[in-house]
Amino acid sequence: MTTIGIIGAGHIGSQVARKAVALGYDVVISNSRGPETLTELVTELGPKARAATPAEAAAAGDFAVVTVPLRNYRDIPVAPLAGKIVIDTNNYYWERDGHIPALDNGEATTSGLLQEHLPESKVAKGFNHIMAKDITTDGTPTGTENRRALATASDYPEAAELVTRLYDEFGFDTVNIGLLSESWRVERDRPAYVIRQTEAELKENLANAPRTI
Repeated sequence: MTTIGIIGAGHIGSQVARKAVALGYDVVISNSRGPETLTELVTELGPKARAATPAEAAAAGDFAVVTVPLRNYRDIPVAPLAGKIVIDTNNYYWERDGHIPALDNGEATTSGLLQEHLPESKVAKGFNHIMAKDITTDGTPTGTENRRALATASDYPEAAELVTRLYDEFGFDTVNIGLLSESWRVERDRPAYVIRQTEAELKENLANAPRTI
């Protein structure tokens, strides 16, 4: 059985864990405050989940989900994630993270920064433009009319394919934006951000996205 290492147990991380466990995945979840702070969540998730440190979660996962405040992305353990696919949910909130000139100026993307930090990993964008609560409630079976769609992007086709498969299992269609350098199209304050949209609508919103806000 596939194990997902989740680094970050906030709104998105905990919701991904809930849906993953419901689908039969094993989950190792972590946060910056220590496994003992996750007792209540792990109890809720049941026997297919356990709490760990970020390094332990990274090592245990067949792939990983990184869902921490962007300002903390350099704290993500590097060595345990080497060779693994890493799904990045990060968004840039300068009010929280402080200003990052490369993002303000449209010279970088949030997932691109994580990829630079994890040079031996295969980073893919995922779950960044959906409200956390919708992760467990908005999914519908494959082929459902007007099924909600989510975007991904990666420099590695196999990473984008994994996100596409996971999205489908979670109940969503996928639009592949392409390389991480294009992932700004689904970042904060752009047309595709945190709204419900079909595949066709998402493609249109991605096309209409401005490079800088």
